[in-house]
Amino acid sequence: MSRTTADELRTLFLFEALDDEQLTWLADRGDVRTFDAGAVVYREGEPAEALWTLLRGGLTLSRTIGGDDVLITSSTHRGAYAGATRAYVDEPDTLYGTTVVTTEASAFFRLAAGDFATFMRRWHPLAVHLLDGLYVGVRTSEATLRQHEHLARLGTLSATLAHELNNPAAAAVRATEQLRDRVAGMRHKLGMIATGPIDRSAIADLVTAQERAVELAAKSRRRLTAVEEADLEDALVDRLDELGVAASVDLAPVFVAAGLGVDWLDELAGSVGDGLGGAAGGAALEGPLRWMAYTVETENLMDEIEEATTRISTLVAAVKQYSFMDSASRQEVDLHTGLDSTVVMLGHKLAGVRVERDYDLGLPLVPAYGAELNQVWTNLIDNAADAMTGTGRLVLRTSRDADDAVVEVQDQGPGIPEAAQARVFDAFFTTKDPGRGSGLGLDSARRIVEQRHGGTLTFTTGADGTTFRVTLPLSEARQG
Repeated sequence: MSRTTADELRTLFLFEALDDEQLTWLADRGDVRTFDAGAVVYREGEPAEALWTLLRGGLTLSRTIGGDDVLITSSTHRGAYAGATRAYVDEPDTLYGTTVVTTEASAFFRLAAGDFATFMRRWHPLAVHLLDGLYVGVRTSEATLRQHEHLARLGTLSATLAHELNNPAAAAVRATEQLRDRVAGMRHKLGMIATGPIDRSAIADLVTAQERAVELAAKSRRRLTAVEEADLEDALVDRLDELGVAASVDLAPVFVAAGLGVDWLDELAGSVGDGLGGAAGGAALEGPLRWMAYTVETENLMDEIEEATTRISTLVAAVKQYSFMDSASRQEVDLHTGLDSTVVMLGHKLAGVRVERDYDLGLPLVPAYGAELNQVWTNLIDNAADAMTGTGRLVLRTSRDADDAVVEVQDQGPGIPEAAQARVFDAFFTTKDPGRGSGLGLDSARRIVEQRHGGTLTFTTGADGTTFRVTLPLSEARQG
């Protein structure tokens, strides 16, 4: 521990405007503390006993969030200060809100919190009141706006998720109701067949034909045009009429939708006809055909239910991927999974947007806080959709640049106005209409990318659109 002089203090930007009396007062009460590289100057949560001003060396400023040390900033700027910066306010038991660690051999001018408070109240009483009011006002405003931003984002995502879940859920309910009717019809027709003129030996052939119909209906087939489908229905109606089936107009669309045509009908009539109590025609054939119709409709409805429930499971999985539920806060992250889950979460807003993916599938995993990166993708993709007013082409591109992973979000909007470009990342600045944005989205995204992950967030813009570019170090060591 040593002393400094008024002349040395005058070279620091924090004290350069003070007069000799004030500088001497500070020099007499403060002292110089030196630290080796990697030393802890003070820790978060300890009593805020002093104001620390950097004389030489370098420092990092961090906070603990969710059990992890989060880098706030780093500096080698002579005169950088931290610690009891608000000691002049009458707040009992004030604690350090951050941790300061040296990045190289460093020296600090240390001024006890009580002396700093005395100095401020003696020589700058008006500034004390103004700074305190400004600090409280800004902190309250920022907290309110960030809370509003988070709630608005949560509301948007919740509405999107509710909309996306409602469609498959409603489809599953509708298909289940229809399935119940078809199964009841199958039971009824099976009873009629069993008590009708059909020979017992033909029932086995009918069951075989039923399995054959299910097999044919399950096979992938070329999607028919409206004209082709109408022609096949007409051909099947004609053949059913020839066989004397009265319900030809009702049955033909069901069989065509399942991919069953005239050849299948003739095969069925030939296989079971001898056991229908005579010729394979008229009312005798209509019962087995209706049973077949219920069968293929039942299969189609079960396919609809499976598709709907699979869609619900996919959405739930996307939510888990998006929020990184059941996962460690920091882990090896697949950037493509995060981008895709974000697109799913914003699906309702992107309904009119053509999303194109240009992914480097060889991109390695990135050490990251996955849920926080998804906040970045959400802000960038949401802004892109707003820029295109809900329609256009959105390109999500990934690549590798040396030891960095690169993610680009490109829209076809009108571009960012030149007058606004310098302030895009400023907190509370927005180009959106009043009430549509708080101006905290890109500020938050930049903090997550740069301070949380040691990366960069930049953009290029023009009349043909805007591209935001995120670079993330591929090694945890380079992320700091």
